[in-house]
Amino acid sequence: QVQLVESGGGLVQPGGSLKLSCRISGYIMKPYAMNWYRQAPGKQRELVASLTSGGFANYLESVKGRFTISEDGVNDTVFLEMNSLKPEDTAVYSCNVRGVAQNEEYWGRGTRVTVSS
Repeated sequence: QVQLVESGGGLVQPGGSLKLSCRISGYIMKPYAMNWYRQAPGKQRELVASLTSGGFANYLESVKGRFTISEDGVNDTVFLEMNSLKPEDTAVYSCNVRGVAQNEEYWGRGTRVTVSS
């Protein structure tokens, strides 16, 4: 059974940084993509960053140059490092993994990020 658990959210001032973690238990067959989504109050969920099993990363235009997605394969963890945070980054951030080979998709419960002075 595959499970995803996020951690690292919290309250941070504008311009500050946070590093989110998503611990993944279980096995996902390649190819797959690891994704971070976010949903702000009153808005639709949006894809923030993705990292494929081939090592290619993509980002939402508004976070390019500020956010970095990475993976620690040994510890089965995907990270989202967030720098120069803005109030508009405030949202619940959720980890997602999609396995194309077996049409699998898994979600974490999310971790809340609040950027405010």
